[in-house]
This record gives sequence, C-alpha cells and structure tokens, in this order.
Amino acid sequence: MDGRRRNPYELTDESPVYVISVAAQLSGLHPQTLRQYDRLGLVSPDRTAGRGRRYSARDIDLLRTVQQLSQDEGINLAGIKRIIELENQVAALQQRVAELSAAVDGAAAAMRQREAQVHASYRRDLVPYQDVQQTSALVVWRPKRPQE
Repeated sequence: MDGRRRNPYELTDESPVYVISVAAQLSGLHPQTLRQYDRLGLVSPDRTAGRGRRYSARDIDLLRTVQQLSQDEGINLAGIKRIIELENQVAALQQRVAELSAAVDGAAAAMRQREAQVHASYRRDLVPYQDVQQTSALVVWRPKRPQE
C-alpha cells in the first residue's frame, strides 16, 4: 500500500459484498456447491456477524476456477485444494522476493553512496602508487671502512 488511508467504502476485488445466492448465480454453481466448497476449505468467504457468507469478486473468480478444474480438467477436489494452496504459496513467495529485491537494491544504493563518500574523502596530496618494474641488476653494498 502507498501509506495513504483507504476509503472504507471503496470496493475492491476482496470486498465481501455478495450473498450466497448472488455468488451462486454469478459463478454458475448451485448454492449447496458453494457451501460444500466452503466446508472443504476450497473457497472460504467472509462471514457477517450473523455468520452469513459474503463472497467477494475474487471469491467468485476462484469458484469459477474450481469449477473449471473440476469439470474440464477432471481434477478431484482434494487436488484442486492443493493447487490453490500452492498458487497462494507461490504468490506469497513472489511478494517476498519482490520485497527482498527492493531491500537489496536499497542496500546496494546505500553502499554505492557510502563508497562515493569514502572516495571523495581521499587526500589529494598523495601520489598514486605505481608498481616499480623489477630488474635483475645486482646492487652490492659495502660499508665504509673506518679510516686508520
């Protein structure tokens, strides 16, 4: 979120607004099927204070996906539940990767800034070191003899 307060009356895909009969009609399923999916944990809508189910647009999309996987792909409900769990896990991991990537980018930028500060603090009166080329010349040192 961007830090601003959201309008509490603003509708989003997660806003629980549809009663079970409307959700059933929108998803093309029987209300009893929605209750079964809820019992199995496939699609768990929000609840009102009186325990009535309230479905969001995202829930209805998920109901359609469950139906498509079941009818068209022939996947049993336990398999569909596992698919949904894995998709949720992947989404959570992708979010975490994005957060960590942003943190790494921030740390790298801070490091580059600190490195630039260190380089800017170098004394300019120092002579840069240059590697002296080694030769094979032999230098013999002889101490001076004390004078007699």
